[in-house]
Amino acid sequence: MKKYLLYIVLFFTVVSCAIKRTIVEKPILFDAEREQLTLEYMKDRYGIETPTSTIAPKMVVLHWTVIPTLEGSYKAFYDAKLPNWRPDLENVSGLNVSSQFLVDQDGTIYQLLPETTMARHVIGLNHCAIGVENVGGAEDMPLTRKQLKSNIWLVKYLKEKYDIDYVIGHYEYTNFEDHELWLEKDASYRTAKSDPGERFMRKVRRATRKLEFKSVPKKINKK
Repeated sequence: MKKYLLYIVLFFTVVSCAIKRTIVEKPILFDAEREQLTLEYMKDRYGIETPTSTIAPKMVVLHWTVIPTLEGSYKAFYDAKLPNWRPDLENVSGLNVSSQFLVDQDGTIYQLLPETTMARHVIGLNHCAIGVENVGGAEDMPLTRKQLKSNIWLVKYLKEKYDIDYVIGHYEYTNFEDHELWLEKDASYRTAKSDPGERFMRKVRRATRKLEFKSVPKKINKK
């Protein structure tokens, strides 16, 4: 009987791990308009003139959506152009925000774009960054333990596939302003960020320390 119960425990452990590590395809719209807007963004913001929106990933940036549902978060990223309630970003570019991955509160990982297709999710670094958005993040809907585990697994997965040097929280992006990876040409184009939270990032870094990612540059206070 004990041996039978042990087999059951092992079976569900294997199944749960497999589920946790499944990436579900849920593509957002990437039509000719979005491709053109992406190419214009790369040229205007970064000075990169290229026939394709392909990137060579060097970092993973973790985010939260603050939107309480998977479908609401997905809908926010789906269209090629920014919705009319984001005029602060539209003045810079009409390209809609997005990311390559979206993690639901239950830990399910959805892939919205190919990993090497540029998404607009972090100022100055989109040309080299894979974005991971997490559903929720507001005070009444904090990120979950299941999301944390999925983010950790996804970071490890991406490190195996690409030459990833950095894993950062969105709130840390301005630390790269004087770094060789930083390409944003407009010194006034910055937005204040706090996602996905310092505590969340500490846990991700603790779980991935064996991968020996580079430290985030120290913030330089400019007068």
